[in-house]
Amino acid sequence: MNNDISLHSEQNTPWWREAIIYQVYPRSFRDTNGDGIGDLPGITEKLDYIAQLGADIVWISPFFTSPMKDFGYDVADYCDVDPMFGTLDDFDALVAKAHGLGLKIMIDQVLSHTADIHPWFALSRTSRDNPKADWYVWADPLADGNPPNNWLSVFGGSSWQWDSRRKQYYLHNFLVSQPDMNFHHPQVQQAHLDNLRFWLARGVDGVRMDACNFHFHDPELRSNPAATNRDTSTVTDVNPYGMQAHVYDKTRPENIAFLQKIRVLLDEFGAVAIGEVGADDALGVMADYTADGDKLHMAYSFNLLTPEFSAGHVRRQVEEFEARVKGGWASWSVGNHDSIRVMTRWGGAAPTHALAKLVLAMQLSLKGTPCLYQGDELALTEANVPFELLQDPYGITFWPEFKGRDGCRTPIPWTAELPNAGFTTGTPWLPVAEEHIASAVSAQETDTDSPLNFARRIVAWRRQQPQLTRGDIVFFDAPEPLLALRRDLAGHPSVLAVFNLGPEPVTYQFADAVEAVSMIGHGLHGNAEEGSVTLPAYGAWFGTKN
Repeated sequence: MNNDISLHSEQNTPWWREAIIYQVYPRSFRDTNGDGIGDLPGITEKLDYIAQLGADIVWISPFFTSPMKDFGYDVADYCDVDPMFGTLDDFDALVAKAHGLGLKIMIDQVLSHTADIHPWFALSRTSRDNPKADWYVWADPLADGNPPNNWLSVFGGSSWQWDSRRKQYYLHNFLVSQPDMNFHHPQVQQAHLDNLRFWLARGVDGVRMDACNFHFHDPELRSNPAATNRDTSTVTDVNPYGMQAHVYDKTRPENIAFLQKIRVLLDEFGAVAIGEVGADDALGVMADYTADGDKLHMAYSFNLLTPEFSAGHVRRQVEEFEARVKGGWASWSVGNHDSIRVMTRWGGAAPTHALAKLVLAMQLSLKGTPCLYQGDELALTEANVPFELLQDPYGITFWPEFKGRDGCRTPIPWTAELPNAGFTTGTPWLPVAEEHIASAVSAQETDTDSPLNFARRIVAWRRQQPQLTRGDIVFFDAPEPLLALRRDLAGHPSVLAVFNLGPEPVTYQFADAVEAVSMIGHGLHGNAEEGSVTLPAYGAWFGTKN
C-alpha cells in the first residue's frame, strides 16, 4: 500500500469542492425554435432534468455572438448572445430558473483569442499604429518571408498567418480565423476583466476558462524545441503539434499574475473558476494554477480523456497531482465536447451499461470535483458522422485518421418516439445517431436499471458520504484491472472502494477489507468476505472501516 500521497482536507470545505459540474453543449442540448440548433430556452426547459440528476453547477459552452467557424469558441462580441441561441433576456431567464432550482450557472470564457471579425481585430489589422494595433500578436517575417518561428497550430499547420494589410504575420493557436490576443498589453487584460464583470453582474456563478494556459506568449518569439516525449493526450498521434515542447507559445509564467487578477474579481462576486489545461506537463500546470487559493479554484486536463483505460493510469494521474499540488484542487473529467465519448473510447465497439456505471462510480470516488458531460449519464456512444456531414474544421483537416469532435457533439435524444428523438422539429445541425434513440431519456426514465437512473441514485448516494466529497485519498497496490483506494476524513470511518475495470469477474485478496462493513445504496455489485473481494465484470465494492 502506498499511503504517502495524501493531502489533509480542510474541515470547512468550500461548497464547490463538494459540487458536481454538468456540461451543456448548447448546440446539441435542446432546440425550441425548430432551426435544428439547440438554444438557451432549450437549456432552461431542461434545467429540471439536470437538477434531478443531482448536479450543482451547469457549465454552458459558448453562446456568445460568433461566426461559428469553431462553433462559438471564436467570439465576435463577448457581451451578447448569438441570435441562434437567443437573447440576453433568454439568458437572464435561464439564470433565474437555475437559481430557483438551486443550480449555479458557469459560462465559458474564451479569452486567449477572438474571431477575426471581432471589431478589435478588424481595427488592429488596419495599420501598425491604430489604437488596437498591439492588441493582437503581430510579427514581421524572417528575411526569407517565412514566419518568425516554428510554432504550430493545434488545428494543423503553422500558427502564423500572413496579413496583407499590415504586411505582418499574426498568431493563431487554433483556426486561422481565431487570432491570438496580446496579453502583454495591459488594456487587453482590462478589456477581458470588464467583459467578465458584465456576466458576473448578471448573476453568473462561475466561469470555465477555455485554453487558460494560452494567454501569454514569449515576447522574444523563440522557437519551440522538439518534444522529449511526444504529447498524445492534448492531441492525437496524427497531429504534429505533439512533436514540439510548447515552452514558448503557451504556459508562460506571466499567466500566474493574470489569473490572480481574475481571482480578485471573482471573489468580489463570490464566483468560482475552473481552468482547462492542455499542456505538456498538464498535472503540474493544474497544480500551479490552483495553488495557494489566489488563482483558479480548480482545473482539469486531458489526462483522463485519453484512450488509455487502466487502473495504473487513473492512479498515476491522481497521485501525481496530489504530490505536486499546494492546496489546490482538481476537477476530474472523463468526457467533454472535444473528446471521443468515454463509452467508445474506453469500451470499444460494444460497450455495456455496466461499464458506464463503473466509470461514473469511479469518477465520483476520486478526490476532486467531478465534471460530467451531457449524454454520458445516458451511456451514449461516439456517433459515426460521415465525412459529407462533418461540421468540425479540426476533423475535416485530419480526416480520416482523426474524425474530429462531431461524434461526441451529436444531439441529445430526449424522446424516442418523436422525430429526431425530440431534440428538434427541424433538421438537426448534426444527425441524431440512430443507435442513440434506444437510449433516449424517455426510454431510460421507465427502466429502474438504466444508466440514467443509476446515475441519479449514485450521485444522491455520494452526497451522503462526506468521505467521498471531502476526504483524503490513498491508493492500494492492486493488480490490474483493479483500482483500489481509501478516502479518509477526520471524525468518520474510512471508505474503501475497489473497482473492476475489466470485462471478467475478479476475486481480490484485500486485507484492509477485513472487518469492513459493506456499504449499500450505490447500486453496484460486489461482495467482500473475510478480506476477499469478489467483483463481477465492471463491478465495484464499497465498505467502511474504523
